[in-house]
Amino acid sequence: MRPHAFLNGQFVALEDAKVSVATHALHYGTGCFEGIRGNWNAEEETIYLFRLREHYQRLLRSAKVLNITLPYSVDDLCAITVELVERSGCREDVYIRPMAYKGTPVLGVRLHDLDDALVIFVSPFGNYLDVDAGIKVCVSSWRRIDDNTIPARAKVTGGYVNSALARTEAHLNGYDEAIMLNHDGHVSEGSGENIFLVRDGVLHTPGINENILEGITRHSVMKLAADELGIRTIERTVDRSELYVADEIFLTGTAAHVTPVVEVDRRPVGNGEIGAITRQISKLYFDVVRGVNKKYIDWCTPVRSAPVAAGR
Repeated sequence: MRPHAFLNGQFVALEDAKVSVATHALHYGTGCFEGIRGNWNAEEETIYLFRLREHYQRLLRSAKVLNITLPYSVDDLCAITVELVERSGCREDVYIRPMAYKGTPVLGVRLHDLDDALVIFVSPFGNYLDVDAGIKVCVSSWRRIDDNTIPARAKVTGGYVNSALARTEAHLNGYDEAIMLNHDGHVSEGSGENIFLVRDGVLHTPGINENILEGITRHSVMKLAADELGIRTIERTVDRSELYVADEIFLTGTAAHVTPVVEVDRRPVGNGEIGAITRQISKLYFDVVRGVNKKYIDWCTPVRSAPVAAGR
């Protein structure tokens, strides 16, 4: 693999993608980003970029919140990303990180009168959480950021300090991940994932008014569950105590894929093992993102991998 980046309108080697230490976004978190998965299908020697257009549509919506204007359309950004992955010679699962940000090297808290910039880079990326054995989570003491503070539906770089505080708290207390409550004390999401509960064969998930990110994987899972398994999803307010009595729980996200939760606050979820519905949804999801299930191939953008030349 030869990692590349797209910066200042040019493709460059990743090690040459540098910005000034005085860059506004570095000091004030004035940027927004996306995470895009490229899933390697060894049999087809193809990387499938999952829901590429939807990720860039969301990036542009996030940019709008921060008064960032980019000179690229969704089609432009998709084409740049495909070329970036091709140039990088990827033959494994990868993660693509586009970030739009205030690139002016200046101090001063504001969003106006600053230059807008874009960087996209690609790097190898395996499992973010244990999708095979399941994870143990806790309810965090840190509350989820509110829409009138830093809008959670926009992937604002500065807002992820909130997530980092919660995840490190969980790690230091012996857990794999944190579940965050909103300002009303209702379940919002994980530090970087949406959450689903299974109760009596039905999926339940916090609604978009609970300060969640409007997840692309979340949307995909709801559609797969309905269309392929006949399982409906109810979007509603979820109380903390429901985490303790759910039959199954799983997290979803670009990095997390579909990750089963087997324990919450040292209480087993169900019988403490991965549930049947979670396993079904996970199998469906992985077949889709790797391009195996051709019914949903329109969700995937294929990038054929050229053989690596000898001596490189």
